[in-house]
Amino acid sequence: IAAGTGEFEAGISKDGQTREHALLAYTLGVKQLIVAINKMDTTKWSEERYQEIIKETSNFIKKVGYNPKTVPFVPISGFNGDNMIEPSTNCPWYKGWEKETKTKASGKTLLEAIDAIDTPQRPSDKPLRLPLQDVYKIGGIGTVPVGRVETGVIKAGMVVTFAPAGVTTEVKSVEMHHEQLVEGVPGDNVGFNVKNVSVKEIRRGNVAGDSKNDPPKGCDSFNAQVIVLNHPGQVGAGYAPVLDCHTAHIACKFAELLEKIDRRTGKSIENSPKFIKSGDAAIVKMIPSKPMCVEAFTEYPPLGRFAVRDM
Repeated sequence: IAAGTGEFEAGISKDGQTREHALLAYTLGVKQLIVAINKMDTTKWSEERYQEIIKETSNFIKKVGYNPKTVPFVPISGFNGDNMIEPSTNCPWYKGWEKETKTKASGKTLLEAIDAIDTPQRPSDKPLRLPLQDVYKIGGIGTVPVGRVETGVIKAGMVVTFAPAGVTTEVKSVEMHHEQLVEGVPGDNVGFNVKNVSVKEIRRGNVAGDSKNDPPKGCDSFNAQVIVLNHPGQVGAGYAPVLDCHTAHIACKFAELLEKIDRRTGKSIENSPKFIKSGDAAIVKMIPSKPMCVEAFTEYPPLGRFAVRDM
């Protein structure tokens, strides 16, 4: 957050970027937040300005859905390096940050706040989901899809299915950064060589999975919780934006607004609303222009979140 006069106010105004970032992060399932109040040097390290900003920011992240008690607030000057790695001498009034998450933590600097993030569990025990970022044809080797393992593991000898392409084949080898891997795990960006599949059959946006363990499938329609961030006017049935989900980028239609819900609790407020507007959340029946691979957020989070934008 920028501490400058007018800058902070613009950021958290109704259409401000800070507000949008916090809402997007919360909506997309980002659980942990750090608030760094930057450019403190331009306020001459005013404690009054800092307190004003953290009070306002706490109120507004609470409205978004975060609990301010779990959020470290750190006054910094990125330009001068204050409180980034070493504690600053410019703010004797600053006693440090603290947060209450799984464990209580406290510190002085931004780096310490980053180090105190609770490490997420990597979902390697789930069935494989690997959205393709690209497919290469490599002379002498053959077809090599590449992408990041989101859940599960991929290893040589596995029989994988690509959805929604409906292609099934054996994995010959897996590598990362040009080195052979015994297995690729969640977070790994891997390339893997597949048998008897031409580059034309699979593409970016397809998802690879284990053919024997809950393989991915394409779908013609799905119901999703959608939040309107900032959209001029109203959104109703028939609205046709472009949707980005994992690596898929595809035109999609809001076929039906099923119910309007409370953004924070998820409880229904109104059945079959005609329209939704900025700030509203709704359950919407979506129809992609061609079958695509999506999953329930509860089962495979990376394949259950998406953003839509006007064409």
